[in-house]
Amino acid sequence: MATAEAQKKWRDKHRFVKRQLNVMTGKRVHQYLGEIAGQFDLRGKGEAVTFAAFVTKALAQHAEFDRHAARMLEDFADIYHRDRDIYAL
Repeated sequence: MATAEAQKKWRDKHRFVKRQLNVMTGKRVHQYLGEIAGQFDLRGKGEAVTFAAFVTKALAQHAEFDRHAARMLEDFADIYHRDRDIYAL
């Protein structure tokens, strides 16, 4: 864990453009994030989270005018909600 001084330095540097997000999640999700980072040449799991949010938002925007994308997004949401306990561990 970063020292209080290092955290303050990071916050001061990025205060207008970034906010730190600490999330507790299961080992499987950490593994997925590592795989995503490697597959898409990202800088690590933190950037993989950003990429996942970007892809989700892009798919949602695409779904506004593409029926196939809308159905795919709806299916993903339904599957996630059905199996939420598996991913939330």
